[in-house]
Amino acid sequence: MQITDLYRYWRILETRPLGHWLFNRIIRIVNPYTGALKADIKVLQKGYAQLELKDRRGIRNHLNSIHAIALTNLGEFTSGLALISLFTENMRGIPVEIKIEFLKKARGTLSAECTTRLPEFEQELQHTVVANITDTENDIVATITVIWKLAYTSN
Repeated sequence: MQITDLYRYWRILETRPLGHWLFNRIIRIVNPYTGALKADIKVLQKGYAQLELKDRRGIRNHLNSIHAIALTNLGEFTSGLALISLFTENMRGIPVEIKIEFLKKARGTLSAECTTRLPEFEQELQHTVVANITDTENDIVATITVIWKLAYTSN
């Protein structure tokens, strides 16, 4: 499965019974590191992704809040899904820089959202994508800025 196939599979499964559940399990197999986070994709549209992360002991830190790296992974994953939903088969992207700003202790079920557009480009370039993570009170707990290197494949 190519990374650009993810959006196509989402479109096939999103309206089917258990489609969201199945797609989220496929992601955990395709990308085991990100899958270990166990975030669920709730909405995936062209240039937009919304994920949910349920609070659990395995992602908590010693302060009894969700660990900083779990938040970083959630933001990077959300930004990547929003971005690759816009890719054609001959595009690729990889994060080259991630910056996160922690605004509030993250506790409870979190929602991560990202809206982005794909810039026009012919040569490799860097593109900034921002994702916000909010808590159940709709307060932003973290803002993640990911710089993606975008390019076209040669084949």
